[in-house]
Amino acid sequence: MSHLSRDNSKLIARLRRIKGQVEGVERALEAEADCTEVLRQIASIRGAMNGLTNEVLQEHLHNHVVNAATDAARVQGAEEMIAILRSYLK
Repeated sequence: MSHLSRDNSKLIARLRRIKGQVEGVERALEAEADCTEVLRQIASIRGAMNGLTNEVLQEHLHNHVVNAATDAARVQGAEEMIAILRSYLK
């Protein structure tokens, strides 16, 4: 997905925030924090991962399906998207 390199810094920043959230859950578990607080943090991580996933999916669709140079590239991009969605929705 070479098209991601154009806006990699934003994606990496998002991923680093998610990493911080995951580390926060680890700290909360080590400190034996209340279950509800841990669950809230996990829900926040899930939301952040969904946002990151949506961003990458959107870029893929635009670059490999909508704006693909050839019909063959569109077909390949669509097939890749189907495979990605199948694994994502398991």
